[in-house]
Amino acid sequence: MTITQLEYVLAVAEHKNFTKAAEHRFVTQPTLSMQIQKLEDQLDILIFDRSKKPIELTEVGKRIVEQAKNIVNESHRIQDIVDQQKGFIGGEFKLGIIPTIMPTLLPMFLKNFIKKYPKVKLKIEELTTDEIISRLNDGHLDAAIAATPLESDTIKERVLYYEPFVAYIPENHRLKPKKTIEIADLDLDDMLLLEDGHCFRDGVINLCQTFKKQSDETFQLESGSIETLIKLSNEGLGMTLLPYLHTMELNEAQQANLHHFVEPSPAREVSIIYHKSELKMHIINAFKDIISGVIRGAIAFQNVQIISPLNKK
Repeated sequence: MTITQLEYVLAVAEHKNFTKAAEHRFVTQPTLSMQIQKLEDQLDILIFDRSKKPIELTEVGKRIVEQAKNIVNESHRIQDIVDQQKGFIGGEFKLGIIPTIMPTLLPMFLKNFIKKYPKVKLKIEELTTDEIISRLNDGHLDAAIAATPLESDTIKERVLYYEPFVAYIPENHRLKPKKTIEIADLDLDDMLLLEDGHCFRDGVINLCQTFKKQSDETFQLESGSIETLIKLSNEGLGMTLLPYLHTMELNEAQQANLHHFVEPSPAREVSIIYHKSELKMHIINAFKDIISGVIRGAIAFQNVQIISPLNKK
């Protein structure tokens, strides 16, 4: 039994196809099939039911795959230990970022990170929180940046910063005369929200529900982007809440529609998260240091009230 054979097994279990698994592992399909067959012969069992389309794991195959994940991860840890001992920070690193953070935070730290750690081959994806948790658990991401806390037993969280909510209130809105607003002023009935599936949306709903019960009416206006929410608000269709970093690039006319909350300002907690068995801690530490450094000058708020992204009902 070899690590390579176990890696081939994991590839087939993921792709449910020998050809696709071989392409993923950069070997020929006959080579991959032969190695898996040798492992099955050695163990005197079948790992895959090849009669099914797509290929399925046998019952014992499912248990073998779970153990194979642990063995392969631990084998990679040896190289990780060596890299850390040598002070080497490099190699492939897969990072996920949620949509309401990516467009503002990524430009702030990416250039600095690439310049300081040129040997790290970054693969960055914009993903929802649910997709991130799934991929972290499956080993398809090394880390992610998301709103926390997530209350997941398998995920570790390290706080990067606290980002206040800022109200965007158009002309003729009932709250426009107020220089600063309170959480109790918010009403879901005139609030523009992101589409379902965004954790920022859930955070806004939780914020409103801190003081009021959710309306029985369905939301008529929801959007997939914060930029669209601003445009809809400018049309007089309601107010919305923005993460603080999104307000920094608004034009002068848009800035005039911003209203801050009285302290403690409601805020979301933003963390770098990773699976509890993650190997590449030296790269995760590098991300945390770089991001903490650039964000320190951008967000000066101290007195904040953290709003959970989880929509608890």
